[in-house]
Amino acid sequence: MTNYLFIESRDPFESRDTRFVEQTATALRQRGNEVTVFLLQNGVLAVRQNGSDSTLKRLAQVGVKILADEFSLLERGIQSSELGEGIQQSAIESLVDLLVQENTKAIWH
Repeated sequence: MTNYLFIESRDPFESRDTRFVEQTATALRQRGNEVTVFLLQNGVLAVRQNGSDSTLKRLAQVGVKILADEFSLLERGIQSSELGEGIQQSAIESLVDLLVQENTKAIWH
């Protein structure tokens, strides 16, 4: 089985191109692959529970693991208590660990 790691740095409220990650990650997960989306920089702006974009909620519902960079959250004033369901705060070191796992393909978006 292949592990897929999507690294999303774009703000979904500014860029409609972030739908690519949702569609591709969902399709890969439905084919039985392990899929993780790591949000950093402006990608973390959609993590709030009351965010108007439900992309992350839909990803979590199909079994995609969603991690949000703690430093990016801190820079944008987002508390861990504000994270939506299925989203975990994570250190950048976790991203490095994910990148070096065997059978992992990474896509920076």
